[in-house]
Amino acid sequence: MYIKSLRLADYRNYENLSMDFSEGTNIFYGDNAQGKTNILEALYLIATTKSHRGVYDKDLIRFGCEEGHVRCVIIKGGIDYQVDLHLRKARAKGIAINGQRIHRASELIGLLHIVFFSPEDLSIVKDGPSQRRRFMDMELCQLDESYLYDLNHYNKVVEQRNKLLRQILEVPSLAATLDVWNDQLLEYGTKIIRRRRAFMTDLNEMIREIHLNLSGGREHLSLCYEPNVTEDHFEEELQKVREREKYIGSTVVGPHKDDFSFICDEIDLRKFGSQGQQRTCALSLKLSELQLVKKLIGEEPVLMLDDVLSELDTNRQNYLLNSLGGIQTFITCTGLDEFVNHRFSIDRLYRICEGRVVETNEV
Repeated sequence: MYIKSLRLADYRNYENLSMDFSEGTNIFYGDNAQGKTNILEALYLIATTKSHRGVYDKDLIRFGCEEGHVRCVIIKGGIDYQVDLHLRKARAKGIAINGQRIHRASELIGLLHIVFFSPEDLSIVKDGPSQRRRFMDMELCQLDESYLYDLNHYNKVVEQRNKLLRQILEVPSLAATLDVWNDQLLEYGTKIIRRRRAFMTDLNEMIREIHLNLSGGREHLSLCYEPNVTEDHFEEELQKVREREKYIGSTVVGPHKDDFSFICDEIDLRKFGSQGQQRTCALSLKLSELQLVKKLIGEEPVLMLDDVLSELDTNRQNYLLNSLGGIQTFITCTGLDEFVNHRFSIDRLYRICEGRVVETNEV
């Protein structure tokens, strides 16, 4: 699996851009705020239908324009797939695969598997539970179509159930209809909890060895899944909080409240880890994700490293770079010294300046 080409029109700071990529290592370098990350964002959008920055589609369209286009050719299993995204300010995005329009964005997810690593991923370790749930959901949605289906339906049930709970405050007789939504909440929520638990178990197998190597054999890391409620007690807990939910008008029990923790030699790294430990933990997590995707889909995913090497010391840089063999990789950086010093193999090199891209052979 690899990305063959990318075409952008009125996307972010690019009026028109056409690029062909190597199956190996592709590097984009240049000063900050020139458009390097925008290219990776466009590729991430193809894989997940969302920006990794969490912005709306209208924010992706070039300033002063009403629409934008992202076109990408993906090679998977020896077959070419052309994906077209039509971004519109006033309407939902349009998506086509090989010229055939698809009606749900979820039909695109899973065609291309991407592991994206940026300095902001440190937030998975150090910030609130929503960041860690987002990590689980984004990866599981790429890997498991049924999980994507269950998650979409679960989120809709929570939204409708919350609306009903707020209405019950005004019209108490509506409480009789709550059980209908409870049944659906239990149906989809239980599947989500089970799949997340299995995912964390699989990821744990990978992360222990990787982190041990990254820390020079000094630290033992494990992931601890912390479901808000277990499958076996979901219905019971839902009944316990029934009156409380009516009072506050919100669903308080379920996997939308889940979390997981990073435990290093019995220390919770989110609460007590140093900046260096948290950074190493984030790197271990991404490398584990890389291995797990390969194990589950039988193909190498595409790896994207957005300005992360400058955040790592020499040993961690070397470990990361030595892990990239056989993987199509996209790397952004401000300079080339770090790659030259490590005698890094570069297949395609692009200089980015003010929304213009020039392929170069500087190294």
